[in-house]
Amino acid sequence: MPQVYWHAGTIAPEQRCQRLGQQAATIWLTGLSGAGKSTLACALEQRLFSAGRTAFVLDGDNLRHHLNSDLGFTAHDRRENIRRSAEVARLMNDAGLIVICAFISPLRSDRDMAREIIGAANFIETYVSTPCVVCEERDPKGLYRQARAGMIAEFTGISAPYEIPLEPALVLDTEQLTVEQACAHLLQHLAPRFL
Repeated sequence: MPQVYWHAGTIAPEQRCQRLGQQAATIWLTGLSGAGKSTLACALEQRLFSAGRTAFVLDGDNLRHHLNSDLGFTAHDRRENIRRSAEVARLMNDAGLIVICAFISPLRSDRDMAREIIGAANFIETYVSTPCVVCEERDPKGLYRQARAGMIAEFTGISAPYEIPLEPALVLDTEQLTVEQACAHLLQHLAPRFL
């Protein structure tokens, strides 16, 4: 837009990271509903906080209560949900924070868009690979039951596709790993570059 101008700040993101004593990062947890993304995100946030790091969880459901409350579940709205959320994560990275995103984000193209917005250097795609049958057994929100009853159209894993990441930084199966073990894997991956 011709009447909108970018106003550059005077403090670089690197300076903010230096002040916080950490490297900004976005851990993008992707997987089916019920895979354990939100549980893992909150546990990782707690572990990082206890270790003196500054981290924040962006949860897909939580953002749909506020920032993304005007969006539905059409393909267009789902993509816009991911776009907005990635923009927020990028801003938080610019502030020097470690951001943990928990989004189903079923399409590779949407995750690629998020990676581009956030920046590949800060984007850690983590596939929570818990099998659909396990997610459906857990069904913490009753969504699979509703999808099977035809009450939810285009439900990822049942009536809509989930595209498995081709080259994720990490793969975590919460059927095989406890939350503590999955957190340990994430922290081990983060430590060399980001902590």
